[in-house]
Amino acid sequence: MNTNNKISWIHLTSKMQQMVVAVLSVTFGISMYVFMNSFVGGINDTFTELSFTSLAHIKIYNDLPDSAVSLLPKADHNTVQFVHNARPIQYTEGMKNATEIANIAASYPGVIAVTCQLNQNVFFRNGVTKVSGNLSGVDVSNEEKVFHTSKYMIEGQLKDLDRRSDGIILGSGLAKDIYVNMGDNVSLLTSDGTSKTFKIVGIMETGLAATDKTKALVSIRAARQLFSKNSSYASDIQINTTNYNTADKLAGIMQKNISYKVEPWKEGNSQLESSTMLRDILAYFVSFAILIVAGFGIYNIMNMTVNEKIREIAILKAMGFGGKDIVHIFLMQSLIIGIIGGIIGLIAGYLLSTLIGELPYRIAYLTSLPIAFKPVDYIMAFLFGLLVTTIAGYLPARKASRVDPVSILRG
Repeated sequence: MNTNNKISWIHLTSKMQQMVVAVLSVTFGISMYVFMNSFVGGINDTFTELSFTSLAHIKIYNDLPDSAVSLLPKADHNTVQFVHNARPIQYTEGMKNATEIANIAASYPGVIAVTCQLNQNVFFRNGVTKVSGNLSGVDVSNEEKVFHTSKYMIEGQLKDLDRRSDGIILGSGLAKDIYVNMGDNVSLLTSDGTSKTFKIVGIMETGLAATDKTKALVSIRAARQLFSKNSSYASDIQINTTNYNTADKLAGIMQKNISYKVEPWKEGNSQLESSTMLRDILAYFVSFAILIVAGFGIYNIMNMTVNEKIREIAILKAMGFGGKDIVHIFLMQSLIIGIIGGIIGLIAGYLLSTLIGELPYRIAYLTSLPIAFKPVDYIMAFLFGLLVTTIAGYLPARKASRVDPVSILRG
């Protein structure tokens, strides 16, 4: 340890109370930074996972034209055409060759799961109670690969849909609204007037009210039979990729070889990305504000130290210590405080996050509050803490380096 570092250590240890207060301020700031970002990161991860319970990274579907094209022949300028009681042409809905399209989509690098769905709005009836909702005909094995639906089953099993052609799984909110339970029968009424009775073989709960109050699942074979569709018909093809953040690039590549609409999740659900970004920004601002407050505490302590040691600084300069040496002495003190407080803060932040993560919290598949332990949060916390303490120590150190020893020693 050179002379400047020895003087820094003596200054710190001569007033342990001030050093402890400074270290605790850094510890508090960094621990709160770690906890806030871990907690918000856990919320974002959970919210994203819940959102993708019914939202795939990429969706392929038959996009109907925005406007009808006139079928009337072009007339010359001397001809006047009148159309009375115009009626829209019925365009083909869904995809009759869905299996072929699904195989093409599955062949792209980065695609990890593909499933076909038949989605239609229907009425669910139980006695006099009638509720509208969304019926999804699903390929059970592939549905599990894309959406991990079995994780959200609170009663029954997803594979029961393959065992019974008349089996149906309802969202927990939907089951409550029509007053049914496991083993009860529920009637489905389509827009074409077709009615069929299904037996409830499962109840699911995702934690998203919009899904739980409207969603129901049947096997895709039963859905095709109900809506009188061929064996390769589907309304949607849902695709999951290795990284949902790059799904838009892969969708652009797929669109070149697929005649149907290939839509990445960001295109129709930009609010999901925006809400995640806003929560991250809020967490960073709050955490950084806490570190700034801790920095002001260190600045005040270092400023008091400079004022208390003003005669010693003057003596050091009279002995030949330069301005850089004085800056080194006081900057080293703030760095020591930052390093000690940073290490303790990281440990405290981890322990606090672990403790909060054990608190019971029941929603969907969660049994405790979500916490994300990301190494980048700990690295950024330590670096930000060190930066703030360095700045807080440099300003008083620069002030000390400009002390005129002659005027101070003369009094």
